Amino acid sequence: MDTVWLEDFLAVVRAGGFSRAAEQRAISQPAFSRRIKCLEDWVNAPLFDRGKHSVGLTAAGERLKPFAEEVLRQLETGRRDAASAAQASTETLLFASTHALSMTFFPPWLRMVEKVEPLMTSVQLTADSMVGCERLMIDGRAQFLLCHHHPAASTRLTADRFRSVPLGEDVMVPVAAPALAAQGLMNDGPYLAYSSESGMGRILAASWEESGRRPPPIPAFSSHLATVLAMMARDGRGLVWSPLSLIAEDIAAGRLVRVGQPEDEVRIAIHLFRPRARQTQVAERFWRRIWDEAGQRKNERSSDRTTSGHSS
Repeated sequence: MDTVWLEDFLAVVRAGGFSRAAEQRAISQPAFSRRIKCLEDWVNAPLFDRGKHSVGLTAAGERLKPFAEEVLRQLETGRRDAASAAQASTETLLFASTHALSMTFFPPWLRMVEKVEPLMTSVQLTADSMVGCERLMIDGRAQFLLCHHHPAASTRLTADRFRSVPLGEDVMVPVAAPALAAQGLMNDGPYLAYSSESGMGRILAASWEESGRRPPPIPAFSSHLATVLAMMARDGRGLVWSPLSLIAEDIAAGRLVRVGQPEDEVRIAIHLFRPRARQTQVAERFWRRIWDEAGQRKNERSSDRTTSGHSS
């Protein structure tokens, strides 16, 4: 079995068809189809339901998909680990982050981490949409993912293959430009939405479904970038639920105004994800350090609550 077959298989899943996948893999479609057929012969079952208008996974294909992703991720980790062992220089820590947190949270968090103890290694950060970040993690091209997290929201980083540690808290706040906020647009005004690639969109949809809240009307504008939606809100284009970490200065300066009630806000956490499988030595040392520091903060908060309770 050639691992190229697994890469081809996942390319079809992502592209949604053989023609686009073959183009992305830079191979002719007949040759590409033969390689998919070789994989199906190896599995001894068809992997794709080849309909007239679309290509979907069969039950066998659905079962193979997470194993294919994990095999390729492990191979990439092993390649990096072997290359690192052969080098005398230090290894690079590979981070993925959603766009908003790459600007608002990652830089001060990294400064705080290095203030306690220098990393003594280089750091590479890739900012992308949540969908893009998940792909980087599943493909093994990132060791850690910094993102917003809500327990009700779905994610491809399933608990059987990935784990996470909370690093902080945030809140999604409905805001609008002052002139628009004065019109009382909470339920009927123009709405700025997150597109399907956005983790924020997943979180909002899951939170609203959990609370039984009616979603806003059809959006006037959508994007996977929280920064773009915040800019559109400042321009008076509509109401948006934005992470407070991104718009706190706008609220303080009066460029944006909170609308609605406190119960309209959505509390979220900031998590650092990693694969459950073994990573490189440098990545494992970094994770143990972050994990221990998070446990220490949790104990300190628990102690503070206990002390406060005794005082009262």
